[in-house]
Amino acid sequence: MPADPTAHPGERTTGGLQRRGRPASLTDAAVRGARKGRDGVRSALGVIADRIIATAPRIPVRDLATLRAHFPGLTPEELADKLVAGACAGSATVGAGVGAAAMLPVPPALPAELAAEVAGVAAVEIKLIAELHEVYGLRPPGNRTQRATAYLTSWTEERGIDIARPASLNVALGGQMKRELRQRIMKRTLRNLPHLTPFLVGAAVGAFLNRRDTRKLALKIRADLRGRQIPWDALPAAQPRADASAATRRSGSRVDT
Repeated sequence: MPADPTAHPGERTTGGLQRRGRPASLTDAAVRGARKGRDGVRSALGVIADRIIATAPRIPVRDLATLRAHFPGLTPEELADKLVAGACAGSATVGAGVGAAAMLPVPPALPAELAAEVAGVAAVEIKLIAELHEVYGLRPPGNRTQRATAYLTSWTEERGIDIARPASLNVALGGQMKRELRQRIMKRTLRNLPHLTPFLVGAAVGAFLNRRDTRKLALKIRADLRGRQIPWDALPAAQPRADASAATRRSGSRVDT
């Protein structure tokens, strides 16, 4: 074949053309590998996001009456402090458990351990967010599923819910929210990578980082809610929750709400 007229004089041979084509083939392979890796990461984030979305409505949330019965004689701020302390301990336990499991010689299980940690910590923090809204008298309207979606939005955006602004109540799991949720999960997963340090160092690191992150989230949420707080004596009289009343009618037994 004739030499490539655009090639340099030293490259106008068949061998030269083959050498020029080799870097191009390596580049194509690298691009294909990067694309596959990106698609794999996106798929993994989607799986974790779907798990969190499915779990959110089933997270047990105590209403204000139950919280005041469990912690009698406390002011709203003191009660909120108790909830934050409990949530920090819970997320630290999750991080320590994953860090301890990471020392086992099963590298293929590490992605599953990270996914389980992110989902577990998300459940702890979403429960905290929901109960902080109860403490500050700012329970969002709607049924249990709608409130769970609002709390999930609050966790994703790291801010409190403004019940006076309907636009802030994202009760529909649209594409924009799912993208934000995947981004939140990605940031949390990257922060959790040190938990996989072997020799039980990861357990201590995981407990410390999860406790710190949960506390930082709680500070943001409480700062938002304090500005819109409704005093307890200004709240309407507590009514039995709809799901508890329905359970009582079905079974005929007493349900502690």
